[in-house]
Amino acid sequence: MSRADEIFVQNMQDIIKNGFWDTELAVRPKWDDGVPAHTVKKFGVVNRYNLQEEFPILTIRRTAFRSCVDELLWIWQKKSNNIHELNSHIWDSWADETGSIGKAYGYQLGVKHKYKEGEFDQVDRVLFDLKNNPASRRIMTNIYNFQDLHEMNLYPCAYSMTFNVSGDTLNGILNQRSNDMLTANNWNVVQYAVLLIMLAQVSGLKAGELVHVIADAHIYDRHIPIVEEVLSKPQHKAPKLIVDTSIKNFYDFTVDSFQLVDYEYEKLDKKIPVAI
Repeated sequence: MSRADEIFVQNMQDIIKNGFWDTELAVRPKWDDGVPAHTVKKFGVVNRYNLQEEFPILTIRRTAFRSCVDELLWIWQKKSNNIHELNSHIWDSWADETGSIGKAYGYQLGVKHKYKEGEFDQVDRVLFDLKNNPASRRIMTNIYNFQDLHEMNLYPCAYSMTFNVSGDTLNGILNQRSNDMLTANNWNVVQYAVLLIMLAQVSGLKAGELVHVIADAHIYDRHIPIVEEVLSKPQHKAPKLIVDTSIKNFYDFTVDSFQLVDYEYEKLDKKIPVAI
């Protein structure tokens, strides 16, 4: 069975059984009808995914793989903050009339900073260090820029990556302040597993372990019945991820550079509401 399924089921069962409900507290998110969107949560959830063993995508429900990768490339390759450069509608609720989400996500990765080796944006600095200084303990990105928070239409949720090279293996830690577990947990895991694989390939390394650290792992009140349905579904073997190994430049990857083989998953007929 898929290890990603096992981890997801354990997380969700633990949150429902042992989590803290914020029902009595004032909360920012609301449903479409204006009702406050309350959650049950666990603090400090840490999950580990060994990319040498399998690709961590759910099979008890479908994760839209191509859309995941498309958004990842929008942020990390295009370094964009405009939804007109994105091929899905997941950011529409946070965009202004021009399509901008403000100085968030890709915008922050594209800002250049001065170093003794020259001027780099955050992505290019990671690529430089992986090739030239793999022993460094300073290979990381952070898009939670306090100076620009007031100009972001949504504060970054998955905000920091820390990379670490051990021998010929690239490992990474994804730090996330907040995670809507049903809607976005596996979406984020899939994205940053792909990112680790991309960076490893163009740096002459192999992808190792992705560690996902979540400060506030929560399930929304209106998601509980859907979660219970998803958890009751059978699990399948993880699919195999095929990557175009001819690509040596990070900026040459496209959505078509990746292919899932034998992805078997359970269908979910219900639409998952998203709190804004």
